[in-house]
Amino acid sequence: MAATPEPDSIFSQQNSRLPDDTVFYTIFPDFALNLNTTPPEPSSFQSLHLQILQSVSPYTKDYLWQHEPFSLSLSSQSQPSCLCSSDIPHLHGKLRFGDNLDDEWFAVFLLFHISATFPSISVRVWDNDGEFLLIEAAFHLPRWLNPDTSPNRVFIRQNHLHIVPKHRIPNPSLPDSLRFVINFGDESRAPESVQSAVKSKISEYPERARKNVHSIRVRVPVAVAQVLRHEPCLISLAVEGFYDRDIDAMKHAARMERFAPRGREEELVRVLVRMSRAMYAQLVQQTFSAPKCYPMLDRTDKAAYLEAELGMKIACGFEMIYQMRRREGLEGKGSTWEAYRESLERSGYFEGLVPGSKEYRRLMQNAEEYYRNSSLFSRASEMLSAPVRRIDEILALPHLADDFKGQEVPPSDDDSWLYNGEDELNSALLERQKEMDLYNNSKHKKKQKGEEDTGPSSSSNVDAAALGDIAKTMQDFVHKVSSYKGAEVPEDRNLKEVDLNVDRFIQDMESVMKRQGFADAGSDVDIEEGSSSDFDMDEFEDESDTAEPSEDNEHREDSFLHSYSDAMNEELKTTSLTKSFVRANEQAPKKDEGKSNDTEDMEEDFSPVDVDVNLVKSFLDSFSSQQGLPGPASNLLGLMGVQLPRDDKKGK
Repeated sequence: MAATPEPDSIFSQQNSRLPDDTVFYTIFPDFALNLNTTPPEPSSFQSLHLQILQSVSPYTKDYLWQHEPFSLSLSSQSQPSCLCSSDIPHLHGKLRFGDNLDDEWFAVFLLFHISATFPSISVRVWDNDGEFLLIEAAFHLPRWLNPDTSPNRVFIRQNHLHIVPKHRIPNPSLPDSLRFVINFGDESRAPESVQSAVKSKISEYPERARKNVHSIRVRVPVAVAQVLRHEPCLISLAVEGFYDRDIDAMKHAARMERFAPRGREEELVRVLVRMSRAMYAQLVQQTFSAPKCYPMLDRTDKAAYLEAELGMKIACGFEMIYQMRRREGLEGKGSTWEAYRESLERSGYFEGLVPGSKEYRRLMQNAEEYYRNSSLFSRASEMLSAPVRRIDEILALPHLADDFKGQEVPPSDDDSWLYNGEDELNSALLERQKEMDLYNNSKHKKKQKGEEDTGPSSSSNVDAAALGDIAKTMQDFVHKVSSYKGAEVPEDRNLKEVDLNVDRFIQDMESVMKRQGFADAGSDVDIEEGSSSDFDMDEFEDESDTAEPSEDNEHREDSFLHSYSDAMNEELKTTSLTKSFVRANEQAPKKDEGKSNDTEDMEEDFSPVDVDVNLVKSFLDSFSSQQGLPGPASNLLGLMGVQLPRDDKKGK
């Protein structure tokens, strides 16, 4: 198949850990699943490949990618090179978005667009977080769907998100899931709540992609202006070189051999540069001193100085990325016809035909035509991955400072968005909180669904029931079996699978600890209480002198305990700790008003603390202190299915 093999590709199945800040995607045509029949012709994949690139070209031709553009390559059945580890022929790609999350969601928008344009394909997309589309719809997913059960279940097809149900395919393989989505798409289509949660992230595209562009007026050396005039997309490489610089790269910036060879005699020209907002933030927010050889302006004209300072960062970024890529020798890999032709031979495209034969010439003609067509759409990718040669070609053309003089340069865009991000962040947090509240409300309604037929009740009864639920659900919470996944008992649990009897284990441990502790204390009563254990306790029943403590020792121990208890009580009386707890008989009316203070103190000492009332009181105090904002009390109560109304009388 006419595809360049990628032996060191990031898609290699030997790479067990996915790189950060990179999104991966695969496209499976329906005709590729007919594995029982004749394998699909390479021309079918080539035709689909070109049609997909043409369909996304209107959206991507003017888009400025952070690190690398959206691209697709072919994967053959004999040499799968994708992380999906499938023998099914497909198209795949990856995109490193770095700090610009808009690139990732723009790629998701393109994949949904592709699935709508080509209804006979299924798409998978994931990143180092896994199925990140499901993360966006976490509050709307079924309980059984988690990172352990999601592999080979999530697809994009016909502009909809599909999830293969567990009850239909318990342990799905990729071919089985693809066939299920194709044949039973109505069953696998995710609920509307899930669809809405995912599509809300891409609903503003492609308009959001256009708004993400920031135009800025800068002063740069003529060489930089020449490169940006011919290839504006290379600005992303300049920002990458500047933002990811290290000590070795700084050495190249100190000399500026390629983009400011004349040093301080280099003339600066004013140009308008287009970049993404993320790139602009990366340039502006870093303090960077100009190299001594750089023709920096003085600070008398503040506006001109700021333009020259930003242009200096761009020029230094170009110098660093150019020299580093040149040293690594990456400029010529995979960008020529010879490299492409050699890849065809290694992949068996010519099927052992004799060079010069009729069939060989026909295959060669098809390969040449495909290379010419596909290279038009991969031009941006070649320039970003191999920029050195392209930069050399541009700078070899005649260029002078006069070419950029006398041109009207539009003013820079307003960058107030860079300093007003707090409102956007708060808005996003409020949306998340609203989504969580809706989830908690629906969960609580389901819990109370069977209680609606009991008739209307007063608000006081409802409040009392809600307050009672707090204590009850907290007791249920602490009694549930917990694990590293949290204190939650799954509905379909099978306790027979657990070999350890927890109650028996704790009982035996307590028994051993009691006997061991009182073997020295000599308490016959405690030894008798611990005799319920199945352990052989004959050694503890020895009535020798060593096992029986003296009466003096027992007296000294009791005396110490009473003294310690009295001292602690005296210390606590000087604090308000005892008054902070609600006791069981606190609300009961007093029958004997003439009772002495000593008697009252004695009764208070023996009055038990009402644990449930104190628990509810603490919850209400914490919830009231939140003043309607998100907080620990509301979050914990929401997880327990209890929804408390906001205290509007607070502070009045």
